[in-house]
Amino acid sequence: MNIGYGKPPTATRFRKGRSGNPNGRPRNRHKSVPYDSVLGQMVTIREDGRERRVTAAEAFLLQLTQKGLAGDSAAARDSLDAIENARSERGDDRHAIDTIIFSAVSSGADAILEPLGLAKKKYPADEKRVRWELNPWIVEAALERLGDRWLTIQEQQEVWSATRTPGKVNWPGWWEVKGV
Repeated sequence: MNIGYGKPPTATRFRKGRSGNPNGRPRNRHKSVPYDSVLGQMVTIREDGRERRVTAAEAFLLQLTQKGLAGDSAAARDSLDAIENARSERGDDRHAIDTIIFSAVSSGADAILEPLGLAKKKYPADEKRVRWELNPWIVEAALERLGDRWLTIQEQQEVWSATRTPGKVNWPGWWEVKGV
């Protein structure tokens, strides 16, 4: 009787004609994710300063559509795919969209500021404090483009407060504002 790696003792081996798992796999062990119940839950969204209640699925589609309208092509494709899937499941054979309701994005520039390294969003989760801060290199480039024109003190304060790390900017000799 050889016992070792790959050769368990005969007393503990599976017996012929007898299952190694006599009880079998438990029933309903692999239930699918309850998408309908999750996406059917009501959530509160804020549009134009007003709150309203919608289903999670509708909130998700609104967010996806808004990103698509802001220039995110992947989000636009996903949004259109979701609309087509819903239409086909419903049996809706119309090909033209009657009405599109969307919340307008303040500027399409938001979609490119961060990827191009021009600015960084500060406090993105806080709707009341969220703002873009310019990176030092873009501030320097913009100041160079001014040529001989100088900014007023008020304009200098605006630029200073909108700059992400103003201490890293090589300010021109005429610049007066150093902190706000």
